Amino acid sequence: MAEDSKKDSALQKSEVTPARSLSPFEEMDRWMDQLSRGLFHPSRWDWPTMPQLRTGIPKVDVVERDNEVLIRAEVPGVKKEDLEVSMTDNTVTIKGHTSHEEKEEKGDYYRHEISKGSFSRTVALPGDVDNDKAKTKFKDGVLEVTVPKVEKAKRKNIKLD
Repeated sequence: MAEDSKKDSALQKSEVTPARSLSPFEEMDRWMDQLSRGLFHPSRWDWPTMPQLRTGIPKVDVVERDNEVLIRAEVPGVKKEDLEVSMTDNTVTIKGHTSHEEKEEKGDYYRHEISKGSFSRTVALPGDVDNDKAKTKFKDGVLEVTVPKVEKAKRKNIKLD
């Protein structure tokens, strides 16, 4: 009982509660499962998060506030028109693609490189949200989606007896 009271007290003090997203091991398991089922072509593999990959899965923060949920995703190098955000009552999916072309010509030397990639990330939200009232903001490679909670999912503090 005393232990439960400590946990409840700690929960009340917390202003930001991160949503559960996939751990790196769960992401790898999901990727390996897709690979073993052969559901996609090798050129479109959904690689696990690795900083050295140009089109890795974006890092996402989910912040639960009293009346809303804020989803913040890092998508450097992606243009606004190349992003797509979709939502359900308790998940958000961010998809995007990048393309880069570079040419260099000096005397007899000629180089032309083209790189393209895409990504998709779905995260669970900490409660049900009203996705019809979602607001987005995109600046300097950071996408922010703010969505209000539905009445039944709003955070409530419970007084301890």
